[in-house]
Amino acid sequence: QLQLVESGGGLVQPGGSLRLSCVVSRFPVDYAIGWFRQAPGKEREGVSCISGLDGSTYYKDSVKGRFTISRDTAQNTVYLQMNSLKPEDAAVYYCAADYPAGAIMSRLCVPEDFGSWGQGTQVTVSS
Repeated sequence: QLQLVESGGGLVQPGGSLRLSCVVSRFPVDYAIGWFRQAPGKEREGVSCISGLDGSTYYKDSVKGRFTISRDTAQNTVYLQMNSLKPEDAAVYYCAADYPAGAIMSRLCVPEDFGSWGQGTQVTVSS
């Protein structure tokens, strides 16, 4: 299993931006790395994923055009840049990793496909 550590959460006003970071203990090529979120009383949902094989990405419809996932393999870090934040984006954000990347990406970034998880970072969007 991989170890993952998230950071970058916090309180931001609606319309603001945050960048989340996920440091991964190692970056195997055949892994997918994903960002997920869970709000109180709701199920955990996939926000965005990136394939270690080819860098292909997935975004949940509600974040397309506002969030960007990227990776820095030299730093073993995956980022989630979140712009134009809305109150409904507020949640605990988790990063996760698993393989094989191809199958995981084809299933559109579902939490059940991921076995290694970070501890989460809180994002609050409020004025």
